[in-house]
Amino acid sequence: MLAKLTRSTISLIWILSLCNAAIAQETSKPNIVFVLADNLGWGELGVYGGGELRGAPTPRIDQMASEGFRLQNFNVETECVPTRTALMTGRQAIRTGTYRSPGAGQPNGLVPWEVTIAELLSARGYATALYGKWHLGDREGRYPTNQGFDEWYGISGTSDVSLYRTSIGYDEKVAPPDYVLEGHKGQKTQQVKEYDIEARRGIDTEITKRTIAFMRRNVLEKKPFYAYVPLTQVHFPTLPSHEFEGKTGNGDFADSVVETDYHVGQILDAIKELGIDKDTMVIFTSDNGPEFRRPWQGTAGYWRGTYYTVLEGSLRTPFIMRWPDHVPAGRVSNEIVHASDMFTTLAHLAGSDIPHDRAIDGVDESGLLLGKKDKSNRDGFLAFVGEDLYAVKWRNWKVHFIWLEDVTHGPIKLPERYAFNLLRDPKEETDVMSSNTWIERPIFTMIDKFNTTLKQYPPVPPGSPDTYTPTYKGSLEK
Repeated sequence: MLAKLTRSTISLIWILSLCNAAIAQETSKPNIVFVLADNLGWGELGVYGGGELRGAPTPRIDQMASEGFRLQNFNVETECVPTRTALMTGRQAIRTGTYRSPGAGQPNGLVPWEVTIAELLSARGYATALYGKWHLGDREGRYPTNQGFDEWYGISGTSDVSLYRTSIGYDEKVAPPDYVLEGHKGQKTQQVKEYDIEARRGIDTEITKRTIAFMRRNVLEKKPFYAYVPLTQVHFPTLPSHEFEGKTGNGDFADSVVETDYHVGQILDAIKELGIDKDTMVIFTSDNGPEFRRPWQGTAGYWRGTYYTVLEGSLRTPFIMRWPDHVPAGRVSNEIVHASDMFTTLAHLAGSDIPHDRAIDGVDESGLLLGKKDKSNRDGFLAFVGEDLYAVKWRNWKVHFIWLEDVTHGPIKLPERYAFNLLRDPKEETDVMSSNTWIERPIFTMIDKFNTTLKQYPPVPPGSPDTYTPTYKGSLEK
């Protein structure tokens, strides 16, 4: 009887300590949980027209949308690395030198001179952690713990490396396997296990588990936290954990979508259990449009195109934000927001200033996200593939300079620009430039303004060493 009473008392003390910690936590510094899916197309989730129609119901994310704010016009870059660059630094990849892989032996990812949102939040007293896919550096000096994160667990690159040992003729002497990694600030990142097919299946489960433990730890320590959770699903190979294998009866892809929904639900449940629901903003989005490789091909739903193109199906991804008592429930907007805006917006919401010694592409969208205004602070952006400008999106218009309809066919440099009205022609099928040449005025104004900033703040060359600092004056000391 005494043993039972002791266990009950311990449980009660644990619950009370969590509640007291949650009450005492600074509400002026909201907790931030940023969940980033990998290559989840606009049309996959139920709330965006997918879900049951795709054989993969997503009730938890759909509920999150009903309790928060949903963007229908959230835009990303055309590849994984450029989008993650924009999210972390507020700068498009053309500025940071991360728009293409450098030469053999040269370092990739962000140079240490870049300032990440994790660094800004850390300076504001946040505990910071990354669990999942980094893809912005694969060596010491370029890992998340070298860029403002207190700790991290996940992969430095991408999930297709998990296929190495299943490939015919694979030779690890010339292509060493990749590993799941773990690191803590001030210490070297360590290898945990090989990132093979089995590890690929289970990594998002472990990512979710560690995210919840991190939140719980910081609630007890009464410290605001930033959990960046770049999940690995549904990037190819799109393989669910064994727990979800066969769950839908509709194949691995559907099982993986359902599993992603489940993990998001686990995080939301943990936030409520910890009593920090009203002190925590949760954002769910995706880094790119859908996969084009079979049998892992996804869908952009209403739009057309896959990542690597600049069609709307590539640029638009789901975006949902939930923050009770701060973000009005059930709001939906078709205003243009760009991935780079997350850097500036989160910095503002956390009370941090952004660097003023470099070009920042992101604008503060906190007014739109919090329901204080109906209009975005931007009306367009430039869309690059690598270092080439493929298109410019402005209001409800898109002007293409280089046409890439399908990644299995090469790009075409257009002798005459294509223009599409996205309200009338969402799949970008009928060029109407000849009858709407007026739109070239705002389009070229945007291009000229961007090019001026490139001259004022020259881009970081791809493959730059860790010691890189800009040639212009006013660099920010880190």
